[in-house]
Amino acid sequence: MSETDTKTAETLGFQAEVKQLLHLMIHSLYSNKEIFLRELVSNASDACDKLRFEAIDHPELLEGDADLRIRVEFDKAARTVTISDNGIGLSRDEAVANLGTIARSGTREFFSQLTGDKQKDAQLIGQFGVGFYSSFIVAEKVAVRSRRAGLPASEGVLWESDGQGEFSVSAIEREERGTSVTLTLRADEDEFLSSWKLREILRRYSDHISLPIQMKKEEWDAEKSEQVVKDEWETVNQASALWTRSKSDITDEQYKEFYKHVAHDYEDPLAWTHNRVEGRSEYTQLLYVPKRAPFDLWDRDARRGVKLYVKRVFIMDDADQLLPAYLRFVRGVVDSADLPLNVSREILQESRDVRAIRDGSAKRILGLLEELAQDKPEEYAEFWTQFGQVLKEGVGEDPANKDRIAGLLRFASTQSDSPAQTVSLADYIGRMKEGQDKIYYLSADSYAAAAHSPHLEVFRRKGLEVLLLSDRVDEWMLSYLREFEGKALASVAKGGLDLDALADEEEKKQQAEAAEAFKPTIERLKAALGERVKEVRVTARLVDSPACVVVDEHELSPHLLRMLKAAGQDAPEVKPILEVNPQHALVKRLEAQPDASFGDWAELLLDQAMLAEGAALKDPAAFVKRVNALLLG
Repeated sequence: MSETDTKTAETLGFQAEVKQLLHLMIHSLYSNKEIFLRELVSNASDACDKLRFEAIDHPELLEGDADLRIRVEFDKAARTVTISDNGIGLSRDEAVANLGTIARSGTREFFSQLTGDKQKDAQLIGQFGVGFYSSFIVAEKVAVRSRRAGLPASEGVLWESDGQGEFSVSAIEREERGTSVTLTLRADEDEFLSSWKLREILRRYSDHISLPIQMKKEEWDAEKSEQVVKDEWETVNQASALWTRSKSDITDEQYKEFYKHVAHDYEDPLAWTHNRVEGRSEYTQLLYVPKRAPFDLWDRDARRGVKLYVKRVFIMDDADQLLPAYLRFVRGVVDSADLPLNVSREILQESRDVRAIRDGSAKRILGLLEELAQDKPEEYAEFWTQFGQVLKEGVGEDPANKDRIAGLLRFASTQSDSPAQTVSLADYIGRMKEGQDKIYYLSADSYAAAAHSPHLEVFRRKGLEVLLLSDRVDEWMLSYLREFEGKALASVAKGGLDLDALADEEEKKQQAEAAEAFKPTIERLKAALGERVKEVRVTARLVDSPACVVVDEHELSPHLLRMLKAAGQDAPEVKPILEVNPQHALVKRLEAQPDASFGDWAELLLDQAMLAEGAALKDPAAFVKRVNALLLG
């Protein structure tokens, strides 16, 4: 051995979240134990990639050994499996920080999602990506021996734990840089003390790793009638970067396993695209759409992006400049032939080649989503449930692709039985009524609030479909999406709504007569409500409700105003327009009220309309008092 343990051990406690995670690892993932090897090999590959990148500017870190590799060996007598690499390694502080805590955003959200259902929790663990701790699925003890490249041999570190709540850290002498993870297996895990089994797992899960994964060579000894291990290493994987191979040479299973490697996910991806771009900018892209949204999708501080390679040399893990923000859920690899090897984040932001890669990658992903929507609508519906709100951001962020993104949008509508049943804008246009020239929509705080809004009454009576929008991003998106395929989008909650084109002559005549006859009551309502309203008028949009409130066509909607106020933003004061249905029985009773009680009836009518809109009343106690008085009267 080229390392010596010393007596400087320090015992430390795991972070509380790690204790909970270890318990789940041990008790929830028992049905797929072999993933521990995939995760540890993946971590070893990442460590070698990081060393290769740092060595570009600091070649002395290679310490005379530039042949990066991963080695897997086992010892039947000691019941151990060891995964070693000669990558970047760990210092003592890094071992404590990386192996004793979860230094990652979204931890609290992760644990709040846990259900106690083993299968579901296993999927959540996979999404969270904490592969090292999968060691404890099969091991009763884990020992990590490491030395960071560039540090002296005396600064090696030994990290040990049985996964029960504590770990110890000791200083050791270690000549080799890099890391060795030794697992002492549990009593019932003998299957992993087999060369055949380990090789089978490595070929299945890690064949895509671009580094050689080596195991000791074995030969059949006829005299002993058994396999004999030779003191000779042989490579058990293809050891070539998967994205550099021809698509015809890669199986779906290999694509899926590579995704799990780059995304640290336990589930298969939903879809992927593999493409080589030639021309002024040359690069290869292998991009994946996950099945499920990560916990930190809405965390502005979370680091995300694809892996960037330059001429197959790893540069960075989270090159977020290679994709627009609205595609931040995409995972994968981009390998450029043009970028400089010492590319930095600042250069990345200013590079013309990077802008070309970003634009090309965005178009490739949008094309993939279009194919998914057309050929596999059920899978696209699954994608939309997970990432639809993020994709909507692209309408405002990516003007060049706005129309393509709009074509991918999905909305609930008045023809839906639930928010899960959605319609595209193209489908909406395809079933528009004769004479209809607008795409009608209604935004509200929730699907239920939108679906039960009084604004929809005349549209239901006429059989006109209305899109129901309830995501927080919708109002912002609509400020950029004004029309689709020549059809303007119109809010049914805006006062400028014109339905005359869809009304026959008899309806128009009846509406005009009702408005004329109701003029005196309109004047009384204006006088009673005063500054609380901008205007009072007769409406034809209501069928079953006595009144509703709207705003002018170019004013901010009540829904958007509430969102701005909730976010602590300054919002202009917008007075509502009260629209009244003169045919409703309640309005007819109001019309007959004497001046003494008319004011209370008017206030009640307005407050009811505000509540139906989802607004909060400024004086709820006064509203309750009026309702009680009218009920008792």
